[in-house]
Amino acid sequence: MAGTITEKIFSARCGREVKAGEVVMAPVSGAMIHDITGPLAIEKFYEMGGEKVFDPAKIIMLFDHQVPADSLNAAEIQKKMRIFAKEQGIHNYDIKEGVCHQVTLEKGRVSPGDIVIGSDSHTCMYGAAGAFATGVGSTDMGFALRYGCLYFRVPESIRAHVTGRFQKRVGAKDLILNIIKEITVDGATYKTVEFTGDTISSMNMAGRMTCCNMAIEMGGKAGIVPPDQVTREYLSGRGAWRDENLASDPDAVYASWHDYDVTDLVPQVAVPHNVDQVVDVTEVAGTVVDQVFIGSCTNGRFEDLQEAGEVLGDRKFSDDVRVLVIPASRTEYLKALQAGLIEQFVRAGALVEAPCCGPCMGGSFGLIASGEVSFSTSNRNFRGRQGSVEGKVYLGSAATAAATAIRGEITDPREVR
Repeated sequence: MAGTITEKIFSARCGREVKAGEVVMAPVSGAMIHDITGPLAIEKFYEMGGEKVFDPAKIIMLFDHQVPADSLNAAEIQKKMRIFAKEQGIHNYDIKEGVCHQVTLEKGRVSPGDIVIGSDSHTCMYGAAGAFATGVGSTDMGFALRYGCLYFRVPESIRAHVTGRFQKRVGAKDLILNIIKEITVDGATYKTVEFTGDTISSMNMAGRMTCCNMAIEMGGKAGIVPPDQVTREYLSGRGAWRDENLASDPDAVYASWHDYDVTDLVPQVAVPHNVDQVVDVTEVAGTVVDQVFIGSCTNGRFEDLQEAGEVLGDRKFSDDVRVLVIPASRTEYLKALQAGLIEQFVRAGALVEAPCCGPCMGGSFGLIASGEVSFSTSNRNFRGRQGSVEGKVYLGSAATAAATAIRGEITDPREVR
């Protein structure tokens, strides 16, 4: 019978044909835990009588939310997780590599057709590699750590079919914000958002990661791009390519189908305090900002930093703006360093930090005070997300962030010559 890519992945992993809506116990290919949610998952593992994890080679552990440890509590939590990793024989990337989602992909821990879970909502980013990836709670993660499987209700799929060619300084972040605007924050609840069309086919992995990363922002259980040559080239160098014919059948059944043409798409901005409150940049141009954050698992890759650097040129950032640049991983940091981008940002007045989540979740450094405004390339702008509940967070692309940092107010990057 015809199936979506999600139905095909679950059918292959379960050893029988399954359809959307069925509840199945499926084995997981990988399980990711980090320093915020990992400790509770480990606690649940022990509460369930766990002694040895199901397969230490399939568990991905690293610290990224509060690194280096920014409090005694964070230090104690990380210490406990290090002990657990040693006792269980789990390779711990610790604080050395960067943001969990970026590291999981670039270290080849995900392959097409995998089912991967993570104790973080943006685990859906791994769908850029053609996997079904989703965030789970700590109790579910504790169960998976012990048994290596988990109950799932196989999701229905929404198809986002994208065609056309982007204008200069418009890209994947603008696209996904535009999609979220239409589908809304709960329009894809417990569904897979499948990204297809010639725009997606020609998009690099960095852009695909951005789109899949934000599937959760419309309620999606997962985001996924059918694996192709772009996927192969990215994964084969990491030892993660598995040659599978993974694509939805032409007559597969979708919950809904949405067509997008990016030809006339302009830079998009999500305004406070919801991700689906999206407008053209021209509608908020001139809004004064106090801080600009370029980074996160959404837009902290080399391609994003390169985009920001292109807009910046030999200019300086505004003296009235705090500019934080945080590459998503050590690998991405080194690429930017070797390309001269780090020096460019520092000379322009930015603070370039070690790879981590930084201000994204509002629990570590780079917070905004009451009445302050942040422009961020991250994925959420909820009230209090980056500090004070009396602050405001606007979301956009790296190009728009760089233009905004130069002028000290939200700026259409196409206007910066």
